[in-house]
Amino acid sequence: MKIPMLDLGEQYQSMKEEVMSVLDEVMSSSRFILGDNVKKLETDVAEYSSAGYGIGVGNGSDAIHIALQAAGVGEGDEVITTAFTFFATGGSIVRTGATPVFVDIDPVTFNIDPAKIESAITEKTKAVIPVHLYGQMADMGAIKAIAEKYDLIIVEDAAQAIGAKQNGKNVGELGAAATYSFFPTKNLGAYGDGGMIVTNDEELAEKAKVIRVHGSKPKYYHHVLGYNSRLDELQAAILNVKFPYLDAWSQARRQKAKYYTDKLAEHLQGVIQTPIQKDGNYHVFHQYTLRVPNRDELQEYLKNQGIATMIYYPCPLHMQPVFKDLGYTEGDLPESEKAAREAISLPMYPELKQEDQDYIIEKIIKFYKQPVGASTLESDIQFI
Repeated sequence: MKIPMLDLGEQYQSMKEEVMSVLDEVMSSSRFILGDNVKKLETDVAEYSSAGYGIGVGNGSDAIHIALQAAGVGEGDEVITTAFTFFATGGSIVRTGATPVFVDIDPVTFNIDPAKIESAITEKTKAVIPVHLYGQMADMGAIKAIAEKYDLIIVEDAAQAIGAKQNGKNVGELGAAATYSFFPTKNLGAYGDGGMIVTNDEELAEKAKVIRVHGSKPKYYHHVLGYNSRLDELQAAILNVKFPYLDAWSQARRQKAKYYTDKLAEHLQGVIQTPIQKDGNYHVFHQYTLRVPNRDELQEYLKNQGIATMIYYPCPLHMQPVFKDLGYTEGDLPESEKAAREAISLPMYPELKQEDQDYIIEKIIKFYKQPVGASTLESDIQFI
């Protein structure tokens, strides 16, 4: 068998006619930049996020950068965030002129540990970026309490968590702004790059709109140094087709995650750690990520069985060569470093077939129940 991490082809075939129809409409209109499709998507995603404003931008990285700049983060400021995330989180902070301050994670959720934030605050701290990793929100109640105590700006990095909830609250209504990525692999993915900022702050929204068009308002009059970062009209049209399916896709991901967890826990309880959804959270499972012993050996074994896996992320940000001048050393953030050695993500997408999951689960159990290479009949480990 050959099982990919993600199969976008099947999803495309299910909506091919709709996609081709809207692309033809855009091409026929000759309106390719910030047209009606972008406006519709901004309105719909903002409403979905319980936010008053949506600002479409070129990608998820720019969304973080522009949100921070629009919120007033800049030279001389510090921004606290997690070390266990994609590079864009830390890189976007540096692009504003601010300095990232990395703190450790909750080993259960892989998200930033609120208990580590307060001790990292200095007189230069301006903002905090919680990353809702793998589709589960960080502990926003605790983070918001700290932010209010120290007058800090919260920008939620929700690149992997569109549709996630916490205690009935949506991503986008618990901070100054939240940012999304529409990279093709995301739960709501375009057929190229794209991103969005959502916010309830009218002033921040207006500044973000100006920044995304070279800082101009009106056109050709530039009051701030901005960027060319606009969500493409063609991509917005595709996302408008996909958006009505998002909740059903999230539910399908949750069902497949439960299936993985039930079967793996039945046979490997105490050997591996399956994802844990914290009370009050609605996890949308952008990734289904395990903690396992012998992670690299397991990945190689599964590869040889035709099963794709991914390691998100093998090197935490505080250990990245580009950030060496920040002065972190190995051992400073032990939970992030441990996660980087143990985390592995299995195939996860709405169209993933149960027989494929059965095959994946069977091979993982075989790996841990018996040393690789030993002679045991396949029938000895059948369980479904």
